[in-house]
Amino acid sequence: MQTENFDFWKNQEEAKNVQKEISDLEKEIKNWSDIETETQNLAEFADLAEKENDEGILNEMAEKLRTLESKFDKLEIQTFLSEKYDKNNALLTISSGVGGRDSQDWASMLFRMYNRYCESKEWEITILHESLGEEGGIKSATIEVRGSYAYGYLKNEAGVHRLVRISPFSPTKQRHTSFAALEVLPEIEAKDVEMKTEDLKIDTFRSSGPGGQNVNKRETAIRITHLPTGIVVAVQSERSQQQNREKAMQLLASKVHSLQLKKEETELAKSKKITKSAEWGAQIRSYVFHPYQMVKDHRTNYETSQIEKVMDGDLEEFIEAELKFTK
Repeated sequence: MQTENFDFWKNQEEAKNVQKEISDLEKEIKNWSDIETETQNLAEFADLAEKENDEGILNEMAEKLRTLESKFDKLEIQTFLSEKYDKNNALLTISSGVGGRDSQDWASMLFRMYNRYCESKEWEITILHESLGEEGGIKSATIEVRGSYAYGYLKNEAGVHRLVRISPFSPTKQRHTSFAALEVLPEIEAKDVEMKTEDLKIDTFRSSGPGGQNVNKRETAIRITHLPTGIVVAVQSERSQQQNREKAMQLLASKVHSLQLKKEETELAKSKKITKSAEWGAQIRSYVFHPYQMVKDHRTNYETSQIEKVMDGDLEEFIEAELKFTK
């Protein structure tokens, strides 16, 4: 067994990753084992209910069955998450579209929605960078989401999100359409992506926003530009410049890796004469507040009128529908 090797802890970072993988597998095995045990118990309970013909026992059995079905459904979804990076942490970047205050406000609403969803999954959230609008709202924000299968669950949320509502910023109360884009990347270790030192331009700047007063006093925030691709990342979440640099390199590695994959997919599509819509140009979901209330996913056609619940982070039905649709 790898963990029993005498030099297992020689590389502590790798050892921690191996231990985390073991812990995740043990948890997954236990969850399925618990399902099997509960199924057997329920079968015995059914025999008792049939013999007693007691309405109270029958109601209790129905409740236990619903609970078991719910647990099974949640575990079943993980069987759809079998791609290479599905178990990784995720990096989300929300960017407002054209439209000034309305689009920036919409980006902040999406920011809150995904934070609520991640909290419901008990995932850890860190705001790596946040660029606020001049009059409130968000121009762009990047979030690190740490949790089992975070990328697998969130990957299909990437794309353009459309909002239709009466603009709270319009003095004539006109209906307004706003757009915001969501980028979702798997977290990739910087060492796993080849990047030459001479290809990096590194700048420091004074942090602002979620870091608080302590980080505002010194230039601890880091901005890195990858010169060959023009990709720019910024991180201001940590108190030290070195920590921000490490996070920024990790974020840059994920973006460079994603760009490399897209280039490979484009070349493959050309060779096979396949036409695919651009990820950032594809409108995946509409959120309509007026003249009626509805959230509709344009890929699966799943929709709901419970728009307030969705904006509070209740995204599970949309995410599950898309995971099943793409398989």
